Amino acid sequence: MNMHIIYKQLLLLLSIFLVALNAGAAPPEQIHLNYPDFPIIPSGPVTFCGERVPLEIQDIKERFEREMLISAGDRTQALLWLKRSRRYLPYIEQALKENGMPDDLKYVIVAESALKPNAVSNKGAVGYWQFIFETGRNYGLTINGNKDERRNFFTSTQAALSYLKNLYGMLSSWTLAAAAYNMGEEGLLSEMHEQETVDFYRLYLPNETQRYIFRIISIKLIMQDPARYGFKLTEKDYYPPITFDRITLECIKEIPVKIIAKAARTSFKEIRDLNPEIRGYFIPKGNHTILIPRGASEDFADRYEKLINNFLYDQGKHVYVVKKGDTLYSIARMFDIPVLSISIWNKLDKKLSVRPGDRLVIYPKKAEPEATGM
Repeated sequence: MNMHIIYKQLLLLLSIFLVALNAGAAPPEQIHLNYPDFPIIPSGPVTFCGERVPLEIQDIKERFEREMLISAGDRTQALLWLKRSRRYLPYIEQALKENGMPDDLKYVIVAESALKPNAVSNKGAVGYWQFIFETGRNYGLTINGNKDERRNFFTSTQAALSYLKNLYGMLSSWTLAAAAYNMGEEGLLSEMHEQETVDFYRLYLPNETQRYIFRIISIKLIMQDPARYGFKLTEKDYYPPITFDRITLECIKEIPVKIIAKAARTSFKEIRDLNPEIRGYFIPKGNHTILIPRGASEDFADRYEKLINNFLYDQGKHVYVVKKGDTLYSIARMFDIPVLSISIWNKLDKKLSVRPGDRLVIYPKKAEPEATGM
């Protein structure tokens, strides 16, 4: 069989395949979009913190529907909101109640970070409540190279509620307070002054802020009635609340996080997960409140004291004075340890260079003694 015949047969087979494929396709009039099977506009009034959303205005209705469809349509993200909700929202609900603030404000944190401690925006906002550096510091959060309390759920929540409460006192509207939380009070006040209105829904604002309130409301509606929007979760589908013991440490000098982990009979990772505000491998000198696994506080102080004493004693024994011709890499090979471990122990950051006379703390493999009785 020559190539010309083979080619003709292939064309025939392709034609048959295309005819069969088209025969099974729906005619144009039967093709339709996958429209949601729930009413986009709820039957009753839509409110935020008791303030009514004027959905009778066409522009407001369209903006609301857009965010409702986007939020409900992002199934993965919305499902994660729901699954994480019982880990965090009960604490916020209690804090709002104690402060006499509307319960709807708990949905702000979901819009800000999706309940993730390490969320970072392209504008430098960080943590659960997405504080920028200046605002976080203004509301009492410690932010430095060792600690960033914007990532601490409890301290950042108290700071966020104080900020929102102050914004409400300034603006007399929770809707405007939430808008100011997003864009900053100075920017919002200037727009209100220039446009001569105190009605959020009549203000022309940056697109992000115009969408922000509707995003919060869409989150609220989904989380209040997930089944209505197609999310069918059982009790076991929700992530459980975080359990922990809270301890106070007085560090006479910088202490490695791994010492705390050993005293708590857990891992470095679990201590960092429970305390996401810790930014490195050390706890600085001073008083600190640390979360450790539930039950680990029993006899923690005794174990910690033994480990600290061993650490301080050992630290003085393991000092290497850099000699001429040494490099960090040659020193690492000498002690059979990773280069970056030397950098961590001596806080060299990313500077992997040393000079003769430098004093380096070096822990050879298995050189750190374990505390007795653990």
